[in-house]
Amino acid sequence: MDSPISNPSQERPPATAGRGISVARILRVTVWSVFYFLFYLVQQISELVAPLVLILGIGWSLLPHIMGIATNAAGSDPQTRDVIAKVAHSIPDHLEVGTHLLTPSALVFDGLALMAAAALCATLSTIAARTM
Repeated sequence: MDSPISNPSQERPPATAGRGISVARILRVTVWSVFYFLFYLVQQISELVAPLVLILGIGWSLLPHIMGIATNAAGSDPQTRDVIAKVAHSIPDHLEVGTHLLTPSALVFDGLALMAAAALCATLSTIAARTM
């Protein structure tokens, strides 16, 4: 006795077998492909820029402390102390680039935010790839 499960000839053909690939499937794959591309692009740019911004912010925030250590290490030579003091006072605490105000803490925050954006986009691109 043949059951419908054991007899493959009684199986129903797929709904798209007669028409080929449906328009809805093509549209869905196209939309998810665009999302996948955008997520992956943001991820790549974030992974490239985030470490640079983070290191720049940390270095900028540590530079006055390093200059203070160098001043103490200069000893009793007044000329060396004057040069180090001038250099230390010439380090800005913020920069204005156009309408943007850059500070060391803002650069560190931006670097961490870019790392979070890269992680989020990696997750979303994985979801988009599985949905396609």
